[in-house]
Amino acid sequence: MPKPSLRAALVPIVLGASLMLAGCDTLTNIFGSKTPPKDERDADYVERPVDQIYNDAWKRIRAEDWEEAAKQFDEVERQHPYSVWARRAMLMAAFSYYQANKYQDAINAADAYISLHPGSHEVAYAFYLKAISLYEQIVDVGRDQTNTEAALVALQDVVQRFPDTEYARDATLKIDLTIDHIAGKEMAVGRYYLVRGDYIGAINRFRIVVEQFQRTTQIAEALERLTEAYYALGIYSEAKTAAAVLGANYPGSVWYKDSYNLLVSHNMKPERDKGSWISKAFSKIL
Repeated sequence: MPKPSLRAALVPIVLGASLMLAGCDTLTNIFGSKTPPKDERDADYVERPVDQIYNDAWKRIRAEDWEEAAKQFDEVERQHPYSVWARRAMLMAAFSYYQANKYQDAINAADAYISLHPGSHEVAYAFYLKAISLYEQIVDVGRDQTNTEAALVALQDVVQRFPDTEYARDATLKIDLTIDHIAGKEMAVGRYYLVRGDYIGAINRFRIVVEQFQRTTQIAEALERLTEAYYALGIYSEAKTAAAVLGANYPGSVWYKDSYNLLVSHNMKPERDKGSWISKAFSKIL
């Protein structure tokens, strides 16, 4: 799956790595590879010069063989952990795992980079990679939303830590989508309760949307569902208030038409009670 925003963001890192690669022999002569001793029990271990591993990794990237590229960059850190190459290789491995849709591996690599190089100029990209890898794992609202909540925290972390970067701008857009998704989960559970006649359970879920997710696309439906649930319980003042608030803010929506028709068919009409929690919630946000 193409991920152009990450590729574009990686350009400075790629150029830096290419310049480093051009001077590899000189750097190796100065710093030494400090290759750890071979573990004879590891049948997969093949000791190679750092420039050869890097070249192999870049060949894999050009072929878009992302998972194998990631493994090659891992080898840089594995075989040459104290070299000047190890730090950049960790970030390139995280990027390659992300491109391969190996999101947990990407998160692990990004976390390792953040832990070892918190003051790096490229640490913002590591935070962003972690956040976007969590974001890619958001599932439909019918399933557990643990990854969604983790993605929201990670995206907000990017915005707070690196507010003036392109990563923050993209993260901000994804935060809105993530919050809408979380609100959608509350709506799904509320509808489940509503269909089964658990009106109190349904109201509790729709109330969460009204009070905590007012700026999402779920709000109009939440008010209509509150009209239904309160009417079913015989709490008509709240049913009429929910419909009145809905009509005042979303007059042309199908949700208002449904709530209006429900009340009118039972000789009622939308009427706002200013003492209702619904009125108070909306007086704060609209």
